Amino acid sequence: MNFVKHPNRIVAGVVTVLASICLAVLSVLVIYSVVMRYVFDDAPDYVEPIGLLLVLVIAFMGAAQKVRDGGHIGLDSLVKSLPPKAQFALEVFQQLCLIAFSIAVCFGSKDMAITKLDDQIPILGLPEAVRYAIPFVASACTILFSIEHILTLIARKRT
Repeated sequence: MNFVKHPNRIVAGVVTVLASICLAVLSVLVIYSVVMRYVFDDAPDYVEPIGLLLVLVIAFMGAAQKVRDGGHIGLDSLVKSLPPKAQFALEVFQQLCLIAFSIAVCFGSKDMAITKLDDQIPILGLPEAVRYAIPFVASACTILFSIEHILTLIARKRT
């Protein structure tokens, strides 16, 4: 089981640090933008596209991290009222649905990134594909974390 938990712990740590750094940078960037706009009447034009990329990282990586922590939205009251075998089946089904959804997001993100590879984000000059790389990476993390949950459920059931 450690062959999955240890690498996922590292991935989760990287995801957490990345999202935290992006949140801190976004906070500073917004304060800078507000001061520049209302104090100096000189709003920087690059703040919005950078802010959008940072928000995407924060949202998608935060969602992936919450999947690993088990903090995502669920109907626990319904599941807890069921017998143990049904609880196990629903929990595995939930993780399989997360994997299926994440695979769909990976394929969709990849297709969009390929389609937009030649386009550039105005002002920044980065490829538009960067916007779609973020959900791709976050969905790959979600798949890893869901697999870890399934293996944990199976190991727990055996004991």
